[in-house]
Amino acid sequence: MNERIQDIIVKYFSKSASEKELIELTEWLKEESNILLFEEFIRTNYLIDHCMLDFDTDNEKGKVLDKIKSEERRKRKIRRLVFLKYAALLLVLLGGVFTYVFNSGKFYKNEEEKKTVTVPVEDVMPGHDKAILTLENGDEIVLEKEKEVQLKQANQEGERLVYKRNSNIDEEKEIYNFLTIPKGGQFFVQLSDGTKVWLNSDSKLKYPVKFLNGRPRKVELLYGEAYFEVTKGKGSSEGDIASHFLVQSKSQEIDVLGTQFNIKAYQGEKNITTTLVEGRITIASGNAKKTLKPMEQAIIDQESPGSFSIKKVSKVFDEIAWKEGYFSFRQKSIEDIMMVLSRWYDVEYTFQDSQKRTKTFTGVLDRGNTISQILINIQKTNEINYKIKDKTVIID
Repeated sequence: MNERIQDIIVKYFSKSASEKELIELTEWLKEESNILLFEEFIRTNYLIDHCMLDFDTDNEKGKVLDKIKSEERRKRKIRRLVFLKYAALLLVLLGGVFTYVFNSGKFYKNEEEKKTVTVPVEDVMPGHDKAILTLENGDEIVLEKEKEVQLKQANQEGERLVYKRNSNIDEEKEIYNFLTIPKGGQFFVQLSDGTKVWLNSDSKLKYPVKFLNGRPRKVELLYGEAYFEVTKGKGSSEGDIASHFLVQSKSQEIDVLGTQFNIKAYQGEKNITTTLVEGRITIASGNAKKTLKPMEQAIIDQESPGSFSIKKVSKVFDEIAWKEGYFSFRQKSIEDIMMVLSRWYDVEYTFQDSQKRTKTFTGVLDRGNTISQILINIQKTNEINYKIKDKTVIID
């Protein structure tokens, strides 16, 4: 195990790893041999600090932090050892974080646990790139990775639908297409102005085939989740696309000036959340209007539109992990997690023990895994059992 990976692991357990480092560690763990190294690294440090279990948690963390500060001027090697001790301490004190799993469910606390974990015969494969394109005349075209469809206004290659670049359009009426992503699907579309949109499972986007001159560019997320990377406009001169880009979604309208952000507006969920990654957006809901800064999130209660709250997001990666191919759960309840999994794996779920709904899990998991591999990882840190029958997950 090289020094950089050791540093990232230490940062991870001390909750200071960046999104880029987190992804790098996840990719590294996809190699079978690296998983074994990871297990040994954690097991060794866990045993070193096992005696600290009975210590006063807050007091000991304070002591370790003070020790870290006092070692700042020491050699890098010695400082790393201190960090390792701190990471191992956090590993024990945080309990559930000990089995925080990134990948295929092959990290276990001991050999005995490894023997007891099995993948059920009835499993569900992860979702994949698929969508239904509805043309202006009502015709529907199924888009899948294995297919290539040539259209008058766009080209579809695998998991990408790319519309031809905007030209001087003088029509008075815009022509709209709809892109529907079913449960168990995801897809990417590039609009005629170059704006890129990633759509998550169970989502639907309405957009014009071409944006008309002199009018704001406007699309509508009818429901679901989408990540936007909006191309900056140049103004209203002849041949230029409008500078403003508007995104309508249920109880809000977003005014964009070239930026990246994520909108989650699922049917059946109480809140609409909009998270700004970079740039600037203004959100209007009823008579309320606010401007978001990067790493801020707007939350609108769909039952009480017209007012909303804004909060700072400590880890943007948690909100956009789906776009990168991961689930990122931070103290999420099992019920909320199952809602997310049900969309990606296109399954139903039920709780035989209602108390299991509120149990929480923290972890970053690969969306390429089967649902059993995901549930096994969650099972390691929670007293839950599950079974799968007829594409229904039963939690007890």
